[in-house]
Amino acid sequence: MTLYDLDVSGNCYKVRLLAALAGIELNLVSVDLAHGEHKQPPYIDTAPWGQVPFLEDGEVRLRDSQAILVYLARKYAGHQWWPDGAAQQGDVMQWLSTAANEIHAGPNAARLIDKFDAALDRPRALEISHQVLALLEQHLTQHAWLAIGRPTIAECAMYPYVALSEEGGISLAEYPAIQAWLMRVRHLPGYIGMPGVPDA
Repeated sequence: MTLYDLDVSGNCYKVRLLAALAGIELNLVSVDLAHGEHKQPPYIDTAPWGQVPFLEDGEVRLRDSQAILVYLARKYAGHQWWPDGAAQQGDVMQWLSTAANEIHAGPNAARLIDKFDAALDRPRALEISHQVLALLEQHLTQHAWLAIGRPTIAECAMYPYVALSEEGGISLAEYPAIQAWLMRVRHLPGYIGMPGVPDA
């Protein structure tokens, strides 16, 4: 099973993190986005959308980190990371959607601006960041984990760009419940870090 990967991508890290936590073996193939490798053959022939992460598992080919998390958890990690019940799946799924929407448009966008000089709207990214982090702080004040009372792929989806917030100029000092959650994730067995995010 091959994951086309970029080490500084939080979306790629989501997949690497789940694999490490769940003991799923991945063959990592680095894609050089800085030099446009993702938009050229042979990569574009393999992954027509020209994105990372991209997963190949036999005949299965998947783009989008959230979709890959669901697939890997369902096929290889059992119900520990992706629950069986409809309500429980819905609970997890709403956090995957938050990662793909508010976290993407907030902390992720702020990081892209500060770290990679992306031409995005910084005031809007900061506004969204503080809105979503305030909601996340409120939730984590009452819950140890994001969904169903235990770690799931919700943690893998949400953790990277929250943990990388300071690379976008967003301090987490005013969010103690978020900081405590980040530490709980870091102490999960098998946890791995990435550039900008500490190891356990």
